[in-house]
Amino acid sequence: MKFGLMYEKAKEMGCYYVATGHYAKTEFSEKYNKWVLKKSNNEKKDQSYVLWNIPKELLEHIIFPLGDFNDKEEIREIARQKELKVANKPDSEDICFIPDGDYGKFLENNSNIRPKSGNIVNSKGEIFGKHNGLYNYTIGQRKGLGISHPTPLFVLGFDREKNEVIVGEEQELYKSEFYVENVNLLLFDKIDKPLEVEVKTRYSVKQAKAKIVQEGDKIKVSLEEPRKSYNTRSVCSVLYRW
Repeated sequence: MKFGLMYEKAKEMGCYYVATGHYAKTEFSEKYNKWVLKKSNNEKKDQSYVLWNIPKELLEHIIFPLGDFNDKEEIREIARQKELKVANKPDSEDICFIPDGDYGKFLENNSNIRPKSGNIVNSKGEIFGKHNGLYNYTIGQRKGLGISHPTPLFVLGFDREKNEVIVGEEQELYKSEFYVENVNLLLFDKIDKPLEVEVKTRYSVKQAKAKIVQEGDKIKVSLEEPRKSYNTRSVCSVLYRW
């Protein structure tokens, strides 16, 4: 919406730029001879990670005014001086249009998705209990599974054909290799050789050293040290050392 339809509307209005409140930066790189997406000054608030799918041709038309601020309080003070009502608004960390955090209910109310019960199993296929719809679970989830076991169990993945939630012990969550789909290469048209990079597998985790190789339309990521698996729909953002 923001970086597609909004920009098209901006062009209709004769506007060259679209500005948003994300913590990120765009600038022209002499090294790559093109506009690039970079992290904001405030690394704890940085959102360059979630902006991975911006079309590369739009980067020069996007402004992130918050990118150079180091502290959210600086921005709030500006808002107070301008007497803006949002000056003291609490930070939003989840999807803003689902304020109660009930994603399952939102999907049910706004789509044709309905709960479909199935089995909760381990990697061997042993049944531990029943789930109330795959969309109500996420990889890495421990609480709310409704099953008992001598050791804590976590969601490892899903078998959509069998309508099963797969669970296991914490150590089974750790992976050293995985593939990334829906790739958006902002710096290159193609990765021709292995690259040493830093990646994030989740918004709130630190960057990790890794090597990446392009295999067809996917990217194979090999981490130096295993990391916990998270929701497979999460973005893996490759962060190059500028």
